[in-house]
Amino acid sequence: MARKTSKRKAPPKEEYQLKERKKLESYVFDKRILLLLSKLIKKGIIQSVDYPVSTGKEANVFRASTPEGGYLAVKIYKITTTGFTKKMAYIEADPRFKSIKHKDREIVKLFARKEFKNLQICEKADVHAPSPVYLSENIVVMSFIGKGGLPYATMDMLGPRSEKDLGSILKDIRKMYKAGLVHADMSEYNIMLGKVPYLIDFGQGVILEHPNAEKFLERDVKNILNYFAKFGIKKDFEKTLKWIKS
Repeated sequence: MARKTSKRKAPPKEEYQLKERKKLESYVFDKRILLLLSKLIKKGIIQSVDYPVSTGKEANVFRASTPEGGYLAVKIYKITTTGFTKKMAYIEADPRFKSIKHKDREIVKLFARKEFKNLQICEKADVHAPSPVYLSENIVVMSFIGKGGLPYATMDMLGPRSEKDLGSILKDIRKMYKAGLVHADMSEYNIMLGKVPYLIDFGQGVILEHPNAEKFLERDVKNILNYFAKFGIKKDFEKTLKWIKS
């Protein structure tokens, strides 16, 4: 039996958007980012940047409105961060990126490019993940994962809903593996809960040619199985791993 989890009551849509809009106003974009965002607007990809969906040490994600009245997610990788230097192993051993300039700005651009390429693989493999839309230096534009203009909550906030969630996640891991990709950063923090779970944050993802791909796959599967096991939803690790690779 899965343990029941308490759901956080969401504020009204208008109140939420006003609150998040105020957060956006507190951000100071440098001239380069403003220029890149301006180009996205001129190209008709977005109409405006609305509010931050998530913030992190390495990147911030914003909701953006489109000229057609829809929404996109705009992920801006931070240039001034030391986080990427600790993750160089995810880039250096990736055969897709053979020539690497060890400068902060170039490394950050590579991680943005890496995420975009990984999302392209996921889209072709029919994985529940954001669809890639546009790449501009350290900015990745992708489909917005949410409903009614509001982003879905991540699994760490709500907990798993049923064994179906686990089954969906494992199927997506299997689809990725068959397509030659490993997420390499799988956890409850990188899963958004809509009608089905959506996998996000593919910046660390590696292709199977990476020397540590199998190790990363095992870590991903263990992380997910261990998390669900806390809620009484259990699966055997060895059998699950064998099924993913079959």
